[in-house]
Amino acid sequence: MSPDERRDRHLLVVDDDDRIRKLLKEFLVRAGFRVSTAADAAGADKLCGSLDFDLMVLDVMMPGEDGFAFTKRLRAKGGETGKTPILMLTARDQTQDRIEGLSHGVDDYLGKPFEPQELLLRIEAILRRTAARPSGPRELSLGRCSFEPERGELTCDGQPVRLTEAEVALMRRLARVAHEPVDRLELARDTADATGRAIDVQVTRLRRKIEPDPKNPRYLQTVRGIGYRLAPD
Repeated sequence: MSPDERRDRHLLVVDDDDRIRKLLKEFLVRAGFRVSTAADAAGADKLCGSLDFDLMVLDVMMPGEDGFAFTKRLRAKGGETGKTPILMLTARDQTQDRIEGLSHGVDDYLGKPFEPQELLLRIEAILRRTAARPSGPRELSLGRCSFEPERGELTCDGQPVRLTEAEVALMRRLARVAHEPVDRLELARDTADATGRAIDVQVTRLRRKIEPDPKNPRYLQTVRGIGYRLAPD
């Protein structure tokens, strides 16, 4: 893969070992990828609730829900998150473990210890195989504006509009289930304010950017008693 292709790919590393997690992130960032990390399945769930990932590097032996159970649950969810490619990385390298992982929907399996270059090659091979998969709407029409979820880019009247990282994450989360309401507190769980006030502020700011009349929103709607909904054309 070219450096430009790697920069467009966002990876999630899930491993309870702080040292391994840090080393993997440093190696993959040096290789050119964007990388987020989580220490367990619960942390991975939170990140997947607000961000889209092109691939997960997932450890099997984690506290709480192990990698096998997490993979099975993720695949059962369906949708774009449920299709995220997974490279299972673990010290358990027995044939039966590989079979179990693959049976739950793991795309590849690499045992510890491993050569970093082999990890990189396996990641790139998975990304090439899955590049042709549909990844949801490429562009959402919002009247005079449009939002491209994969790149997190908003344009209005053909001109780019700056979004904060939090605004991009919120738009992506709503875009994944366009026309469906999303609970306000669910949207707030990855912010510093679990009451949802931070989400309300982000919605107000986004409406000023995309709505012809922010006081009477057409595209970023309030669903009373629930939360918010993105309603593209």
